[in-house]
Amino acid sequence: MKSNLELYGAKMERFLGSLDGETMEALEAISIHQSFKKGALILKAGEVCHWSYQVLEGIARKYYLSEGKQITTELYFTGDLAISFGSYALQNPSTECLEALTDLNVSAINYHAFQEAKAKYPKLMELDIMLLEYYGLWIEERMLQLRTLGAKARYDLILKQSPYVVQHVPLGIVASYLGISLETLSRIRAKR
Repeated sequence: MKSNLELYGAKMERFLGSLDGETMEALEAISIHQSFKKGALILKAGEVCHWSYQVLEGIARKYYLSEGKQITTELYFTGDLAISFGSYALQNPSTECLEALTDLNVSAINYHAFQEAKAKYPKLMELDIMLLEYYGLWIEERMLQLRTLGAKARYDLILKQSPYVVQHVPLGIVASYLGISLETLSRIRAKR
């Protein structure tokens, strides 16, 4: 059975496929390709997130600092939209950082350019709402996983969804994303 995210992702794909040429051209006109080297900070805490980044190739993460520790809240893979949501939506300083975990290629859209394009092309407003709904579904699923799945089940799930994660993402970051200690992750991996 498909998850809500998979079902909604398919709905978004159908919607994107139905966009008229003029709307697609407008979206492409405000999209720029950027590349970041592994370890580059795409967004630093305290900066305003003026861009949304669709990952074309590579892996990125979102994290915040708590008592000197980096706490990873999101991992972004090909097709994902990397963004500090609160900072982007309100154009306020971010409390989070975005970092390239591998060499990263993205398609970036500036907040202000997207707002102007949405005013001219109503289908882009629909797309924006769909992206927001998708993010809400993702947050709901992530919270459910963190609250209901044990450490091993969360690790198994990330391996199922993104099997290459342990090859490209440092284990300390994987552990942080899963909400477990590195020691717990090491014990889980040793039993496999």
